[in-house]
Amino acid sequence: MELIITALFGLESLVREDLEAIGYAPTDIAVHDGAVILTVPDTDIASAVARVNLWVRRGERVLVSAGVFDAQTFDEFFDGISMIRWEDFIPESYAFHVDGYSRKSKLFAIPACQGVCKKAIVKRLLRARGRSETARLNEDPTVGIVKISFGIVSDRVRMMIDTSGDPLHKRGYRPTAGAAPLRETLAAGLVSLSRYTPYEKEALVDPFCGSGTIVIEAAMLGHQIAPGLKRAFRAERWPVVGKEAFNYAREEARSRIIRSTGGEICFFGSDVDSQAIDTALSNAAAAGVSDYVRFVVADASAQTPEALREWTGYDRQLIIANPPYGERMQTPQESAEIFARIASTYLDAQGYCRDGIRLSVISPSDTFEEAAMRRADKRRKLYNGEICCQMTHYFRRAGDRR
Repeated sequence: MELIITALFGLESLVREDLEAIGYAPTDIAVHDGAVILTVPDTDIASAVARVNLWVRRGERVLVSAGVFDAQTFDEFFDGISMIRWEDFIPESYAFHVDGYSRKSKLFAIPACQGVCKKAIVKRLLRARGRSETARLNEDPTVGIVKISFGIVSDRVRMMIDTSGDPLHKRGYRPTAGAAPLRETLAAGLVSLSRYTPYEKEALVDPFCGSGTIVIEAAMLGHQIAPGLKRAFRAERWPVVGKEAFNYAREEARSRIIRSTGGEICFFGSDVDSQAIDTALSNAAAAGVSDYVRFVVADASAQTPEALREWTGYDRQLIIANPPYGERMQTPQESAEIFARIASTYLDAQGYCRDGIRLSVISPSDTFEEAAMRRADKRRKLYNGEICCQMTHYFRRAGDRR
């Protein structure tokens, strides 16, 4: 069996890391654009669905692959779907919903594909249950719902069943958020892409923390708190997986939490908006990381390297910033001014890091590099919602120049 874990563009390799961290072999993991495929034995499917949903930090959704075939016509599409053993996936009286997508394929009319898919599955289920193909299939949403998706890419069809329900970025600790909030999955990705190691004499600081997502995700990662530990999943109500597999996975997850820090704190966030800080504190409590994080009301321009050393108690600071841009600002000029202030606070006049500073900033295209007046030491293309961004990393100092 194959599990399909969808991911935001640029985070696929981090999903691989998530899977390897919970014991899956690299040879069983294949990375593609926008998705990662995990192959598991048929007998392990329930356990794998539960564990992957609980532990994947940077993925968006976990689906079970029901079948793969080629189709260039609706007849081929219908016949391929009819060959799949849907009776093994859709219990008696369960309703099922169909959606999907198509890219670079002869079959591209999604509503028509949905209709053909629905008819093919109904025909298969009626035949498998010994009923006439003209009979009416009983679907009762109050009994249960199976969410089916088709993906058609270059005339290759993959049929999938959703096991997550709500997307994985909905951890359950952030019921409210500000304007254009950063997805939890992307926030966790930013921390990993910055190569942060907790409790190694370096503080992680977000001076534009808003509702605290980057700081909270960093603390959850540092303390090995499974991101899905406090939420429900669709597959818990699906007999193919069920509650028992999730109960076992949650017990395993709780046993892996690192609770002791020796009183040391290394995750910090600040924001000029006091209401945002109140929300961040509430979210941290809901996520179970209040003891590991600190938030304060402060203007980002006042969070100089000297001020941060005094606040955090560390000589080294990793600044991870998702400053306002796009929907959160009225004009591009306002964003440019913020980028310039960040650069002048943490970089010298030539764009090199000030003493004790590493800096990672996500911004649209090359806008932060323009403000820094030096190309980043490392960069990664990412998408924040619909906005194409660059995550730029600065870690070289003036003395490092060659």
